[in-house]
Amino acid sequence: MATQTSEQKSAGLDKNNKYDRQLRLWGDHGQSSLETAKVCLVNATATGTEILKNLILPGIGSFTIVDSQKVVGEDVGNNFFLTVDSVGKSRAQVATELLSELNEDVSGDFLEENVDDLLEKNPAFFTSFTTVIATHLPERTLLNLSKVLWEKNVPLLVCRCYGVIGYLRVVVREHTIIESHPDNSHEDLRLDRPFQGLKEYCDSLDLESMNKKDHSHTPWLVLIYKYLQFWQQENGERLPNNYKEKNALKELIKQGVRKNAEGVPEEEENFDEAIKNVNSSLHKTSVPSEVKALFSDPACLDLNIESKNFWVLMRALKEFTENEGNGQLPVRGVIPDMTADSERYIQLQSVYREQAAADATAVAEHVHALLHSIGRDEPLHPDKNRKPGTITDDEVKTFCRNSAFLTVVRCRSLEEEYCPETANLEELSRHVVEEEEEGSTEGDETVLYIMLRAADRFFSEYNHYPGAYDNTMEADIPRLKSCMNKLLHDWGFSSTIKDDYVQEMCRFGASELHTVSAFMGGVAAQEVIKILTGQFVPINNTFIYNAQKQNSTTLKL
Repeated sequence: MATQTSEQKSAGLDKNNKYDRQLRLWGDHGQSSLETAKVCLVNATATGTEILKNLILPGIGSFTIVDSQKVVGEDVGNNFFLTVDSVGKSRAQVATELLSELNEDVSGDFLEENVDDLLEKNPAFFTSFTTVIATHLPERTLLNLSKVLWEKNVPLLVCRCYGVIGYLRVVVREHTIIESHPDNSHEDLRLDRPFQGLKEYCDSLDLESMNKKDHSHTPWLVLIYKYLQFWQQENGERLPNNYKEKNALKELIKQGVRKNAEGVPEEEENFDEAIKNVNSSLHKTSVPSEVKALFSDPACLDLNIESKNFWVLMRALKEFTENEGNGQLPVRGVIPDMTADSERYIQLQSVYREQAAADATAVAEHVHALLHSIGRDEPLHPDKNRKPGTITDDEVKTFCRNSAFLTVVRCRSLEEEYCPETANLEELSRHVVEEEEEGSTEGDETVLYIMLRAADRFFSEYNHYPGAYDNTMEADIPRLKSCMNKLLHDWGFSSTIKDDYVQEMCRFGASELHTVSAFMGGVAAQEVIKILTGQFVPINNTFIYNAQKQNSTTLKL
C-alpha cells in the first residue's frame, strides 16, 4: 500500500490551513470539486476579473480568459487588475498574468481571439470547460454562445455592470444539489415514529431508579420520549398538536424534576432543556413535498445508462421510502448537543448513527440493483467502494443524510427568455412601473432589466451603446426610447416607462463602475462556487442590483 511522504503530508497540512474557512463550509469533497474545475471567462472586464479573483483565491483548478481586446485608458480607470503600463497590450494576457499571482495553486491561460470567430470555427472549445462566465457580450453573440453550451449542459453565467446596474443570469439546463445546506430545518429525531433501536434504548433507562447524578444527566431527548409516552396513554397515539396540549406535556416533564428534602425542585438543566425543546422536536416526520415531486420526475422514473448518479440515487431513495422506510426517508443520524454525561450522549448518538447506517445500506442495495438494470454495474474494489463512473458507498451515505433537502434547479434557456413568444411576460408584467404611478418605486429593479434589454437592442441597431459617445448623447435618448417602446410592444405591454430611466441609461454610457463590479464579482463568484461544488442552491435565474438604492431582486425569466 502506498504511503505519503513527509513532503506530501506537509503540503496537505499547508492546504488545509490555507483553505481552512472554506473547508468548513463545503468540506473536502467540495474543495476537491473546486480544484478540478476548469473555468472560462469571456472578456477580462472589471466585472470579469473581479469574478475570477473570487474564484482563484479559494482555489479553482484552472482558468482561461478569452478576450480579443487591447487594454485602453478606460480599462485602467475601472479595472483593479490592469495598470497604465499595460495600455495597448493584450487585455487577456495582462489580466491572466496578474490574476495568476493571487494563488500559485491555480493555473491560468488566455486566448486572444474574437468570441464570434471562435464560436464559428471551434464551438467545442467552450464545451470543454466546467463553467463559462460571459461579461459584456452583445446580445447576438451571447445567444450563440448560450445555445452551444445549453446543448452540452455546460453551465453559463452571464454578468454585466452598466452604470449603477448590476445584472446576473444563471443559465443551466439541470443542476442537481444534494447538500443544499438549508438555513432552517427540523432535527430528524423521529419522536412521533420512533424506530426500534430508539425505543429499546429509551425503554432501557428507568428514571425512577436513577441516582441524582444520572437523573440530571439523562439527555433531554430521552426525557421527551418518556413523558410523551405518559401523555399518549391519556390522549392516544398521536403528538400534541396545539398550544394547550404541548403545555400539558411540558407540565408533565416539569413534575418529573426531583425535589430536595424541603420539597424545593432541584436544578436539573436537562429537564429545562426538554421543556424548551418540546415545540421544536415534536413535529410530524414526513417526506417534504419538494422531494415527493422529485420522486415523480421523469428523470427519476425513466433511468438509462446515461442517467446522472443523482437520479439513480433518487430512484433508490424512492424505492427505499416505499418499502423498508415505510413511507419515510432514511434517518439522518445526527442529534443536537444536549446536557448529558458523555457515556449516555454517545450511546444515544450511536443509536441514531446505527439506524442511519442501516438505512443507507438498504438504499445502497437498491442502487446496486438499479445500476445492474441499466448496465452500469461493475465489480467492487477491495475497499468496498464502487469504481469511478458508478456510485460509491460514501455517495450513498451523503445522499441519505441530506435526503430531506434534495433540490434540482432547471433554468430557462436564454433563447426562451429572449423570444417574445416564450418570454416569461407574467413575471415581467407583475413588476413594471407604469408612468402614471408617480413616485412609485415598486418594480424598479425589473425596469432596469427592461432598460438593459433595450440598450442591447440599441447596440444591435447602431453598433454602440446609448450615450457611449458624447457627441451622440442627445440623439441617443429618443433612439433608446424608441428601442424600449418596440421591446414593450413586442411583449404586448401597454405600460410605459418614465423618461428618467431612458436618460439615466444614456448617461451611464455602458460604463463599468469598479465599486459595482466588485460587488457583482462577489455575487457572481458565489453562484459559480455553488454550481462547481454542487452545494447550496443557486439563484433561478436572474438577479438585478440597483447600486444607487442598494436594492436587489431575483426574477425567474
